[in-house]
Amino acid sequence: MYQAPSRRKTRSEVKKPNLIPILDSVFIFIFFLLMSANFIKVYEIPSDVPIVSSAPPPKSKEKPLALTLKIYQSSIVLYTGVPSRKVRSFGKTADGKYDLERLHGYLIDLKKRNLNEATVVLEPIVDLAYDDIVQIMDAVRYLRKTDPDIFIKGKDGLDTKVDSLFNKIIFGNIQS
Repeated sequence: MYQAPSRRKTRSEVKKPNLIPILDSVFIFIFFLLMSANFIKVYEIPSDVPIVSSAPPPKSKEKPLALTLKIYQSSIVLYTGVPSRKVRSFGKTADGKYDLERLHGYLIDLKKRNLNEATVVLEPIVDLAYDDIVQIMDAVRYLRKTDPDIFIKGKDGLDTKVDSLFNKIIFGNIQS
C-alpha cells in the first residue's frame, strides 16, 4: 500500500515572532533616554528694532540724550545728542579686551545726570564675537552690587532706587 510522505499531510503554521518584548524594550529605552537627557536653558537678551519713520519726532523741551556706542576693532566710542557728537573713547586693555570697567564707570556718571533715560544704541562697526557683544551689553545694562546707588523720584514723590543703567538696547546697523 502506498503511503504519502509525512510533510504533505501536516501543514505547519508559520510562526510569527512575538513583538511584545521588543516593543517593551524600545519604550523602556526611550524612557531612559528622556530621563538622562540634559535639557539646556536658552537665555534671551531683549533688544528693540530701530524705528524707521518719515514723521518728525515729537517736540520736547528736553534735548534727547541719544546715547550711541560705536564699536570699532580697537575701541568703543560713545556719542550723545542729535546730531551725535563724540563724547569719549574707550580703548582696549593690555590683554586685548575692551575696557568695559571704564565704560561702565562713565555710564554710571551719565545715568546720574540723565535719570529718565534708558535707551542705548549699539552700532558694531566690525564683526564681533558673541561673547564680546554680551559683555558689552552687560556693562551697559546692569548696575552691580558694588556700584553706587542711584535714586530717582517716583510718581508718588518717594525716592526709588534705580536697578539698571541703560537696559533698552537697540542695534543701530542691523542692515549693513
